[in-house]
Amino acid sequence: MPTPDKTKKTIVTNTSPLIALVAAWGTLDPLKDMYHSVKVPKEVSDEILQGGANNFAVTEFEMADFLEVAKEPVNLSRYLSNSLDRGEAAVIQLALDQNIETVCIDETIGRRIARMSGLSLTGSIGVLARYKSEFDLGFSLVKAIGNMQRRGIRMGNKIMQFAREQDEQNT
Repeated sequence: MPTPDKTKKTIVTNTSPLIALVAAWGTLDPLKDMYHSVKVPKEVSDEILQGGANNFAVTEFEMADFLEVAKEPVNLSRYLSNSLDRGEAAVIQLALDQNIETVCIDETIGRRIARMSGLSLTGSIGVLARYKSEFDLGFSLVKAIGNMQRRGIRMGNKIMQFAREQDEQNT
């Protein structure tokens, strides 16, 4: 897969986007072409490896050897630890500690606090839209979101409308 952007960024990601992307793609492999590096705090890794009700995304996470998974927990600020769950707090803290400008978070409160912390944001839908526009114009956001919904990931009407518009632009 060609790399359209020679200045690929590093990103720190939370649990929900990783699970959503596995639901959409069936793998995490496209991330290695999209980003210089994908950092995963230990707290996020622990959440994924707990596996939830049916261990969804555990195998794909373990197979994604390009992910830079932290071996030690992040030292969280009191503000972040009191405001967010450990995964989101660790994503934001790691980005701040390592001067990484972009985080991947889907949850509203986490996104708000990341913005207030001066970080740039993306989420699972933003990653999928970027993949479509920069790597695979034939990729269907509507189908990807359908895959996510079949895994119980809820999407609002605005997101579905956005996906339809993006898919129509390239047909």
